[in-house]
Amino acid sequence: MTTTEWITDIALILVVFRQLREGRLDLKTFLIPLGIVAYVAHTYLDSVPTGGNDLILVGALVGAGAVLGIAGGVYTRVRTAGEHILIKAGAVSAILWVLGMGARMGFQLWTEHGGADDVAQFSLAHHITSDQAWVAAFVLMALTEVVTRLATIFVRGRMLTAGQTAPASNRVAVRP
Repeated sequence: MTTTEWITDIALILVVFRQLREGRLDLKTFLIPLGIVAYVAHTYLDSVPTGGNDLILVGALVGAGAVLGIAGGVYTRVRTAGEHILIKAGAVSAILWVLGMGARMGFQLWTEHGGADDVAQFSLAHHITSDQAWVAAFVLMALTEVVTRLATIFVRGRMLTAGQTAPASNRVAVRP
């Protein structure tokens, strides 16, 4: 792994640790992780191979990224304090984030230190046509995890504020 790869992988992992302390949901909350994955996608995602079972591999890892991202967003505490929306990543959210982002880093380290032959054999047996399919799958997994986590948090924040800003005539009164 290059120094740049280490930095981007560690930066993605650290994003959630920044949110272990409660803070305001603001533009930085979205721009920092989106900027990092945009850089990774621009740097490493040359194409998405479609031969053999490449799209199945990509789809499986994108699906895993979506599950991790949505679950991470659900397990992030979202609340209002006055005019502001506050978020705080919980332990489950942090574990899911590190699991997803760490999987890519761990896979790359494993392939560089003895696992390449196993990946090649698996790829051959399962009709995965190139190493670019693996790159595309893991980059798109990370991108999907980031986007779905942020989207989940955004929607949850909007739901909180929608309930507070609805006119009194639109609110439903619940009586015991």
